[in-house]
Amino acid sequence: MRSKTFIISIVFVLFLSCNKQKIKPLPIYNPANLNKELVDKSLRSTSKNHTVLDFNLINQNGQIITQDNYKGKIYVTDFFFTSCGTICPTMTNNMFKIQKAFLNNPDVMFLSISVTPTIDSVPVLHEYAKNKGVIDVKWNVTTGNKKHIYNLARKSYFAVVEKGDGGLQDFIHTPNFILVDTKKQIRGIYDGTNNDDVKRIISDIKILRN
Repeated sequence: MRSKTFIISIVFVLFLSCNKQKIKPLPIYNPANLNKELVDKSLRSTSKNHTVLDFNLINQNGQIITQDNYKGKIYVTDFFFTSCGTICPTMTNNMFKIQKAFLNNPDVMFLSISVTPTIDSVPVLHEYAKNKGVIDVKWNVTTGNKKHIYNLARKSYFAVVEKGDGGLQDFIHTPNFILVDTKKQIRGIYDGTNNDDVKRIISDIKILRN
């Protein structure tokens, strides 16, 4: 009887081991791994140790939001604007779906950054967040200095192809969702308007959590 139990235990351990081997770790994205059009020329040769830059933003409740708010968290970032009538509503709805999937997990958060920060004031963001089902403790919908935001998009999260200086005429419009791990490393870039990519990001977050 003991030998039978021992054999069953060994088989179970081997089964678990095989299942773990099937789960491939997510890649770590450095500038050199990405489409060079997404990466500022000054960073294209960087092949290791890229982490997202520190940021200083203001959320829908008028609170200052920095990397400290995301310390030790897995989070998803996107760039949007509240008056957008094309891709942004779909992106926000899909971010809501991801929020719902991790509703009870405090280690997963979200960060939406407005690309029209002078228009998207705190009251505008507050109303937008309320209408879109944003949960304050999980999801910050933010505004801030335009040059700072556009620098984050181009040199930190690699969210856009368009080049620019963050000036008055500069404008970013991107469907990308960027997945960031607890070490501030980029682990995935997804099309936030694509349902299959939304399912994939949920799956990838679960892999990171494990």
